[in-house]
Amino acid sequence: MQAPWIRSFREIGLADVPSVGGKNASLGEMISQLAEQGIPVPDGFATTALAFEDFLRFNHLHTALRALLAGLDHQQYTNLRTIGAAARTLLLQASLPPHFQRELLQAYHQLGKGQPIAVAVRSSATAEDLPEASFAGQHESFLNIRGEEALLQAVQRCFASLYTDRAIKYREDNGFQHEKVALSVGVQLMVRSDLASAGVLFTLEPESGFRDLIHISGLWGLGENIVQGTVTPDEYLVFKPLLGAVSQPILQKKLGDKEWTMVFADDPRQPVQNKETPASLRASFVLSDPEIIQLATWGRLIEAHYGKPMDIEWAKDGVTQELFIIQARPETVQSRGNPYLLKEYRLNKEGARVLVSGQAVGNSIATGIARILKDSSEADKLQPGEIIITDLTSPDWDPILKKAAAIITNKGGRTSHASIVARELGVPAIVGCDQATEQIRDGSPITVSCCEGKTGNVYEGLLTYNLLEHDFSKVKMPEKTKMMLIAGDPDKAFQLSFYPNDGVGLLRMEFMITHAIKIHPMALVHFDRLDKSLPDTEKIIALTRGYADKRAYFIDQLSQGIAVMAAAFYPKPVILRMSDFKSNEYANLLGGAGFEPREENPMLGFRGAARYYHERYREGFRLECEAVKRVREENGLTNLKLMIPFCRTVEEGEKVIAVMDSYGLSRGVNGLEIYVMAEIPSNVLLAADFARVFDGFSIGSNDLTQLTLGVDRDSALVSSLFNENNPAARQMIEWAIRNAHAAGRPIGLCGQAPSDDPTFARLLLNAGIDSISFTPDALLAGIANSV
Repeated sequence: MQAPWIRSFREIGLADVPSVGGKNASLGEMISQLAEQGIPVPDGFATTALAFEDFLRFNHLHTALRALLAGLDHQQYTNLRTIGAAARTLLLQASLPPHFQRELLQAYHQLGKGQPIAVAVRSSATAEDLPEASFAGQHESFLNIRGEEALLQAVQRCFASLYTDRAIKYREDNGFQHEKVALSVGVQLMVRSDLASAGVLFTLEPESGFRDLIHISGLWGLGENIVQGTVTPDEYLVFKPLLGAVSQPILQKKLGDKEWTMVFADDPRQPVQNKETPASLRASFVLSDPEIIQLATWGRLIEAHYGKPMDIEWAKDGVTQELFIIQARPETVQSRGNPYLLKEYRLNKEGARVLVSGQAVGNSIATGIARILKDSSEADKLQPGEIIITDLTSPDWDPILKKAAAIITNKGGRTSHASIVARELGVPAIVGCDQATEQIRDGSPITVSCCEGKTGNVYEGLLTYNLLEHDFSKVKMPEKTKMMLIAGDPDKAFQLSFYPNDGVGLLRMEFMITHAIKIHPMALVHFDRLDKSLPDTEKIIALTRGYADKRAYFIDQLSQGIAVMAAAFYPKPVILRMSDFKSNEYANLLGGAGFEPREENPMLGFRGAARYYHERYREGFRLECEAVKRVREENGLTNLKLMIPFCRTVEEGEKVIAVMDSYGLSRGVNGLEIYVMAEIPSNVLLAADFARVFDGFSIGSNDLTQLTLGVDRDSALVSSLFNENNPAARQMIEWAIRNAHAAGRPIGLCGQAPSDDPTFARLLLNAGIDSISFTPDALLAGIANSV
């Protein structure tokens, strides 16, 4: 009698979706098909759709449910809560058939091998004639269920959750007949992640859809806090193509606040509870590097088996220290989109005031009236098109969120409930804002911007913006000249990778130092000398907390930013320019004032190559080189090339190359190429000599123009004389290209002029330039002018 109502995970697979739902079928599939590849999945069993139907028949519920749902307001859903509550009451007041109870408890005892065990009890909806339907997040799950009575209650509560308000609305929205959908229940051995950690893994980048990345998030305790958005988790990025081939495939690690830890409780009526996470654990990553790599390896194997990007849940057992995969389902948002169709939003934000910031979900903009809601019971306050401001959302919010133009939450990360729903609905969301409900006034007009990178901003007022739509798949590229990008922000790397491009011709290190590191490298080299009473020093201490050697902070942060950029465009070349701050710009970094000279004209002073071998900065340059070395050698991203800026003489170039060699970056070793910026007339006139020292050139048209014309481009008094189209500047560029080729070296150009002026682009093409690099907003115009 067991077969119709109960099935072991070990005897089910993807073919059984109509009987046990996608969630349970996937667990069975992994246990039966992937165990041999070393992927551990906790054992368990599933109740079948037949068991649910038998439950309805036994209690004569079909007619009553049909009558209830016939009275639903299908236009405005004004009585959704009433109808849903009544339907759930019908199921909760019913009785599980005795024969089903016997089979259920027998399976439970067999799973525990006669010992008392804790299980997770999860709903898995299915429709016999709709096997591809997704019901993710619509129904209830219960953790740490112990004992016979608790199990029976949890299963019945899962049955009743087929009629949660959100589940009813989901079926209405998708045209599913209510009586055609059944509820299977999965009963799975609990992993003691309450004593360790848990999280979510995507086998693509969840914001851009970039396929070569594995995105892992994690927190202390049970993983429900991620889904509920209660905490900001740690995030880890792993580069899929080099996983298993290099010593360090982890590109980036970001520490989350992890404010709460969900643990087991002793009360059977409330079997889990949240506790504040101790400060020491909040400051620690939940996974070690080997564990991150192990999870990523399993994620890649699961993706390969299913043949599509996957959304996977993992957990670590705090008793055995083992990692487990506890769920896997196809990713249903980015994998179904076309990443080459881009809507590009450009916000007109000059003079606008930022109210709050958080993690951006999506890349769009929304404007509207802010509506602060304490919880889902205040749904009636929200008018269509308004912007929800709340602490956090849960699946109960789903019917409400569909009315909102945007979502803003105090808590949560990129894998929280609000983030997931926002992606599905195609609306912008900003999560983890901390004080949005305090800083934003209810009823006020606001603008939600998610088009500025991974940080989303909420602005005061209704700002204007421009929307451009691109189909990159239809862009025709030049045959001979490479079209490359100018970039600096790693947060935009994966989105930029879909632009038509031949790589990155100029990766600006300065952006990463300013935005991610924020500290002058020499202040980290000589941290012990800093005056600890100064405000800058206090900020440095806060930023580098957890680093005994403060220099390691600089290397970690810089290498991670570079690695993300190099991976996003791999195997295309990414040319990184070593730091090119001027002394006044360096001085603005934390702790920088004490390490920089005061110069009358920093534009022509202590900048570029001159710094790298000078005693005032040589040890700071060592940190830059250490970061680059890590990316090339440990991450294996040998598509990364280097470029030296503002190198005045050949002898200076030789000094820099010698310093780099002493730091472990040697030309030609492991394919390393080092370019030089052609931005000083001496670089052009002596190109043959510079070509002996460097592997290629990149024309910096701004500096080359100012030094050819003798114009300080920082001076407003003579700025009108600055013109890249001046005959002398154009002549210098033509000479640079001719001389580089005569010396057998490639040469490119980075600048705005080729996109603004078709004649300038034609000048470069006629001269035979090898590559032109553009900022993203100028790329398409530049390509059009170059074809």
